[in-house]
Amino acid sequence: MKHPKKSSEGQSRRDFIKNAAVASSFFIVPRHVLGGVGFTSPSDQLNLAAIGAGGKGASDIRNASVNGRERVVALCDVDFSGSAKSSVERFPDAKLYADFRKMLDTETDIDAVTISTPDHVHGPAAKYAMERGKHVYVQKPMTHNIKEARMLTEMARSQKVVTQMGNQGGSNPLLNLVQEWIDKDRIGKIAKVEVWTNRPVWPQGGPFPSPAPGSKPDALNWDLWLGPAPEIPYTPNLHPFSWRGWWNYGTGALGDVGCHLIDIPFRTLGLHYPTDAECSVGSVFSEMWTPDYHPDGCPASSFISLNFKETPKSKSPINMTWMDGGIRPAHPDIIPADHDIGGANSANGVLIIGDKGIISTNINDSSPLMPKLYLNDGTQEFGPQTEPNDEPEYGHQRLWVDACKAGFGSTEHKGLTSSFDYAGPMTETVLMGNLAIRSYLLRRENSKGDMEFFGRKKLLWDGDKLRITNLEEANQFVTRTYRPGWEM
Repeated sequence: MKHPKKSSEGQSRRDFIKNAAVASSFFIVPRHVLGGVGFTSPSDQLNLAAIGAGGKGASDIRNASVNGRERVVALCDVDFSGSAKSSVERFPDAKLYADFRKMLDTETDIDAVTISTPDHVHGPAAKYAMERGKHVYVQKPMTHNIKEARMLTEMARSQKVVTQMGNQGGSNPLLNLVQEWIDKDRIGKIAKVEVWTNRPVWPQGGPFPSPAPGSKPDALNWDLWLGPAPEIPYTPNLHPFSWRGWWNYGTGALGDVGCHLIDIPFRTLGLHYPTDAECSVGSVFSEMWTPDYHPDGCPASSFISLNFKETPKSKSPINMTWMDGGIRPAHPDIIPADHDIGGANSANGVLIIGDKGIISTNINDSSPLMPKLYLNDGTQEFGPQTEPNDEPEYGHQRLWVDACKAGFGSTEHKGLTSSFDYAGPMTETVLMGNLAIRSYLLRRENSKGDMEFFGRKKLLWDGDKLRITNLEEANQFVTRTYRPGWEM
């Protein structure tokens, strides 16, 4: 597929931003003379747009605007009657669109976009924007499936655009303390990581809700909300939030917080693609002896095991387990019984376990990271329980904006904590857990007329080739089937 040419007007303006510091000495009056200290000349502003302007999208575009330092020229949302109204009020001069494709083709002077839609639209929206030379900030998980993550990672390099995934905890400076403990071999040889969450905190594990076409809100463009997913009549209880538990739209508990929690060991141990995955899921019985079966949705709880090869930082192979639905690991003996593991009430957390001790942390979003070090000799060291945060979400969006202005390959770009070069492989790892869950639910009738669950095995993964090598049927979950007009 040929990529559309970048608009000459937009491109020349972006080049002007990059060269403003040099050019200003010749023909621009110093900005402090015109606008006072802190004033940003319009020629130095980034033209921003939001794809998804409500909910998390509202804070993403607000933070990316850096208190008005940058210019928000367009907002895209399929429903401006809900929480997206706050973005319209904050950016009254922004043009409004329902379809991001029309917005990007019309507003050719857009430099960069934030993408904060349901998970199933992340990939198509980011691809469309990057094909047009736009820098992209994409909410976690970076994509809905593994193949999309690989495609966008490679496209960001080929298009030379600056990218960032919205796992803002990656910019938390307290991660440096966890990294220091690992790099200094404080907990010794590490072979085990345990990760858990109290998610889902939305309806999940039951039957798909019934359609009710007559109840569709007038302001909602349902066809655009469906995007690449199969066409179905309007169904309540999906928009604006409860889509998370259905495979056609969401990625479950893993997609919601896996990129926050798994980020911590993946980053600090320098992990890459897992070599295998296996899982089990909790059963719900509405009838005696017959577990409910809802393969179109995520289960109420799951347990997943992933293995990784050794890295220069881990120095040994790593087994990582993931637990959701309220399941959590046993309390280690060296952590006092009255101490939480992970975060408050032990609801979410990470344990990095070595032969000399354990590192315990909370979820790595905007919650306090709460890093704690427990050694076998009784030593305990704690990071701060509350964090000074001078700007929203550790400056995660602002740092991306600064890198966009500095350009692809700049020091600012290389300093980003979740550009697609990092976020792509990490997202693939998170989504590998979902591939294991969906394979676990595969079944077919055997020769005796009984239903056989044939995917309940350890799945061997060739990360370079994007393939499960010992169960062909599992490879259908590496990608998805796209509705015509939304293909990746």
